[in-house]
Amino acid sequence: MYGQTIAEKILQKHSTEPGKPVKAGDILFCSVDFLMSHDATAPMAIRAFENMGGTKVFDPSKMVLILDHATPAPYERIANLQSMMREFAREQGITFIEGGEGVCHQIVVEKGYLRPGDLALGTDSHTCTYGALGVFATGVGSTDMAAAMYTGKSWFKVPETIRVNLKGTLRKGCSAKDVILKTAGVIGADGANYRSMEFYGEWIDRASLSERLTIANMVVEMGAKCGFPCGPELGISADADARYLMDAEIDLDALVPVVARPHAVDDVCPVSEVRDVAIHQAFLGSCTNGRMEDLREAARILKGKKIAEGVRLIIAPASRQVMLQAMEEGVLTTLIEAGGAVFTPGCGVCVGTHGGVPADGEVVLSTSNRNFKGRMGNNKALIYLASPLTIAASVITGRITDPRELEG
Repeated sequence: MYGQTIAEKILQKHSTEPGKPVKAGDILFCSVDFLMSHDATAPMAIRAFENMGGTKVFDPSKMVLILDHATPAPYERIANLQSMMREFAREQGITFIEGGEGVCHQIVVEKGYLRPGDLALGTDSHTCTYGALGVFATGVGSTDMAAAMYTGKSWFKVPETIRVNLKGTLRKGCSAKDVILKTAGVIGADGANYRSMEFYGEWIDRASLSERLTIANMVVEMGAKCGFPCGPELGISADADARYLMDAEIDLDALVPVVARPHAVDDVCPVSEVRDVAIHQAFLGSCTNGRMEDLREAARILKGKKIAEGVRLIIAPASRQVMLQAMEEGVLTTLIEAGGAVFTPGCGVCVGTHGGVPADGEVVLSTSNRNFKGRMGNNKALIYLASPLTIAASVITGRITDPRELEG
């Protein structure tokens, strides 16, 4: 038998038959270490749990409920659903994170709920973000979450794995966002459907946690079940003779700043190909690029400058902790003085639940992870995805701009 990939190892460890070797394609029942649900999906999971006859979550210490998608509540129906979540958390003894603390995936990382080798489920497609910690983490629907809440277990088909080799080092003006957008352009929006992705190379070994989180966050945009841009220091690795579905190679030495054009994450091109596109709004934030490193990068370019007339810049730090640190360092001051508007830490702007909804025909440049029609709340808007550096340069010029033009 061949050696095992990271996904195969973690799933075997959590299998209800842990002594039985597993391989891609096997169907397993596994015990879970952690469950997360937020206000966009938890109410449905709670109702499903109760409809299954559930009266007590299998282990309240292994679950957290978070308000982040529509906070502060924009209208009555949302407020009532959030109230229901609070009451359920109190009854069950589940940790509850109030609105304003930040985006669920950032909160989970900051609070240290997970360890390398864990198995985690979340009712959010970007739960794969925790792969940066060496965790098999994947998004599930509300009914699968309800079953896991009831039993502490879930079923899995062991995914095949794609190995992504990141060769070389990043050039000036490029960031982790450019790396993962380029990867999406190579693999395609459905090129990794129900597969795991492992990332290797000197750059990923040296990458910061923030950079690795950006990479892991967007593997689902290629259809992946999970992703592992985790360095060797985490103690999570595949066997040397593990079997991979395919290998992909990204030449970082040749990488330039890129964007994803509307309305597809894998429609990726160099910034130079869209440099004449005027923008109306820019968004700096989300679980992809709302961390301290991202805000610092944008502030470095915007220091002492003003955003162009007719352009709006919205900033939503990924968490309260990030927001406080950005205030302490003067980063938020720089962004506000440049003309930016700061929003409550959370997901509202990104998903369009409230705050920052663009008008018909407007062009938005966003550090988020999705640019489908209707993202950000208007299916007649045009959303480009880019890095914080590209965002910062573009709001100054009023058009999509290569950050190297302003960095010198």
